[in-house]
Amino acid sequence: MATQIFTLVGVLIGALTSYVATTVAERAKFQREMATRWDERKLDTYIDYVTCIKQIQRAAMDAGRARDEGADASEALAAMEESENRRSVLFETFVLLSNEKAATAAHAVNQRTWELLGTTRVSSNGTAALRPIPLVEALNMLHEAARSDLTISSGSSAR
Repeated sequence: MATQIFTLVGVLIGALTSYVATTVAERAKFQREMATRWDERKLDTYIDYVTCIKQIQRAAMDAGRARDEGADASEALAAMEESENRRSVLFETFVLLSNEKAATAAHAVNQRTWELLGTTRVSSNGTAALRPIPLVEALNMLHEAARSDLTISSGSSAR
């Protein structure tokens, strides 16, 4: 009778150990899957935000060139304003998903973008007035912060 009890206890301990090991492994798998899912979402948001900033910059430069040539800049200005509206929405998602360093870098990009927008909205300004705004430098800092947040190594910085 004692050997049967020891056998039963051994089976119970084995089953409990198996259950705990499986639960721990499944929980770790779930956490990895969730981290991957959030990283994918974060990457998509970062790309969308930076793309929108670049669209604003291109539209602003197009407006400046049109003014330099004495042409109508209204189409470029409309594209710039449309991209600015989109940037505003994307920024909220960016801040919600990013770490503090990336969010701070995005705030700096916003400041430079607002400088660009304000300068472009002045009807007498051409490309010469837009070039000194350090938007590219702010974007480079954002790229670095985003790579860090996504744990992507930065062997060489692409610009």
